[in-house]
Amino acid sequence: MAGETRHVNTISIGEIGEVKIADDVVAIIAGLAASDVKGVASLSGNATREVIGKLGIKGLGKSIRLTIEEGEVRVSLKVNIRYGYNIPETSAKVQDRVATAIETMTGLTVSEVNVRVNSVVMDKAQMDDGNS
Repeated sequence: MAGETRHVNTISIGEIGEVKIADDVVAIIAGLAASDVKGVASLSGNATREVIGKLGIKGLGKSIRLTIEEGEVRVSLKVNIRYGYNIPETSAKVQDRVATAIETMTGLTVSEVNVRVNSVVMDKAQMDDGNS
């Protein structure tokens, strides 16, 4: 990591210093929030909550892209939805959960959350039921 610069956002300048949040942190918050939504099997690339928790930003791969300019966040993420869940409803819940988590945890304003559904995933139990 030597020589690598990470983009950070100054969110608060108080009397005793400032608070800065790296873009990677905002991406991890978005990934964890999205993976918490019932019906989301994983982020694209099979990044589950456990993978994100263990590997951090490396576990997200190309699943999340974000832009932060002047305190406004634009997020694009790719998800895999569990079979049987309503895609528009689940995607709307992802948008809401991601925006709320970022705004609550960082104080940044989320201007858009774009969701791309890359796949529909069947659970092992669903596949076994289909084979009996």
